[in-house]
Amino acid sequence: MNRAPAKPPAAAAEEPDRRPAVFRTVQRALRREVSKITIIALVGMFVGWIFEHALLGYAVAVTIYLAMQLRHLRALRQWLEAPKHVELHEPGGLWGEVFEKLLDMQKRNRKRKKKLQAIVSEFQASTEALPDGAVVLGERGEIAWFNKAAQAMLGLRGQQDVGIRIPNLVRDPEFTEYFTDNDFLGEVEVGSPINRGVRIALRIIPYGNNQRLMIVRDVSELRRLETARRDFVANASHELRTPLTVLRGYLDMIEPEARGSGPLSPWRMPLGEMRTQATRMESLINDMLKLAKLESDVDAKQDVLDVPAVLSRVLEEARAMSQDAHRIEASIDGELFLFGRETEAQSIFSNLVSNAVRYTPAQGRITVRWFGDEQGAHFSVTDSGIGIADEDIPRLTERFYRVDVGRSRASGGTGLGLSIVRHALQRHEGRLEIQSELGKGSTFICHFPAHRVHRAEEPPEKRALAG
Repeated sequence: MNRAPAKPPAAAAEEPDRRPAVFRTVQRALRREVSKITIIALVGMFVGWIFEHALLGYAVAVTIYLAMQLRHLRALRQWLEAPKHVELHEPGGLWGEVFEKLLDMQKRNRKRKKKLQAIVSEFQASTEALPDGAVVLGERGEIAWFNKAAQAMLGLRGQQDVGIRIPNLVRDPEFTEYFTDNDFLGEVEVGSPINRGVRIALRIIPYGNNQRLMIVRDVSELRRLETARRDFVANASHELRTPLTVLRGYLDMIEPEARGSGPLSPWRMPLGEMRTQATRMESLINDMLKLAKLESDVDAKQDVLDVPAVLSRVLEEARAMSQDAHRIEASIDGELFLFGRETEAQSIFSNLVSNAVRYTPAQGRITVRWFGDEQGAHFSVTDSGIGIADEDIPRLTERFYRVDVGRSRASGGTGLGLSIVRHALQRHEGRLEIQSELGKGSTFICHFPAHRVHRAEEPPEKRALAG
């Protein structure tokens, strides 16, 4: 078995020292210090030997050396207590190495501190220029810093309010609940603490080590514009009703004359088209008024709704609209009620079911379900209709949005039905889920939270209605 020849001692000695430079420096300083104390001790012994007291000379030399070390320690302690006011001397040796490293660390820390201060100053200056308020909160919600916009909107009093918990200053039940839940999803809108006529939106964003940034926005102008838009839509819809009623009245008078063979018979088709467009306009006005009411009537009375009875009426209307052209099936939990508003709940159910009838070809199948589970109550409508493309699904609840404009108008759709559904669901703390595939139909599911579900006292009953 062959072995590699061992390196000669000279070659081993020529290998570079791979130890860290700091370690080598400290080791050299320790060697010098050991040599120093040895020399001092030997000198002390020699002087004591001259005077026939070698041991005493040794003790005196060591005591002098220890006194020098205590002097250096005292200087180090004074410097550590007040580094800005005390200067470290340069003793040389091991202490000199230590002091030099400490001073070097101090210089680096000062540079780092200046850099951080510049970054913080730049952040504060840029934040001060923001039109929105910004408040930095600690772990318990105490105020650490805020800009001028936040001071103006929240009425903060400079350094006096630093350290105070934000719920003690913004005393609004909605904000208190938002802050206590600790989820910080979305934002909460409250009245300004210093001016109740001003509406502000508060959003808390967690970051760093249990810190939070609260953004404050003035939304008064936005709410004013929304109110103006809502009022305009409602007023315009009301105003349009009057001329539409006059037109329909004249149509009612003229149409019978056009059905015969009299002078108005050539106008039969134009009058029929006018009737169709007047009906469509009336539906559009009714939907616009319904939306305006949903957005404005926030404090409408709520009660326990007999959802099975409401769905029974909706299914009757759907079958009348279908005229036996579709197979409509339903599975309804007869003891599952809902806490809410009947007119709004009926709008949700009827819009989804009528859409299924409108966009499902003849001989198609429509399934309606009303059921509950641990998450709450659910209403679903499944059809075998034309389906919806994936890119269109997120925009379906926008006002007047139509996937197929020509088909929607031909079927009598106004483009507001799903927008009404979305607003009515929001009023019931619910959400809409849409599942669809082109050519294979769609499923619309309304999810209602568990705290709005009410179980009837009578025994459970399942209704299966088919047609």
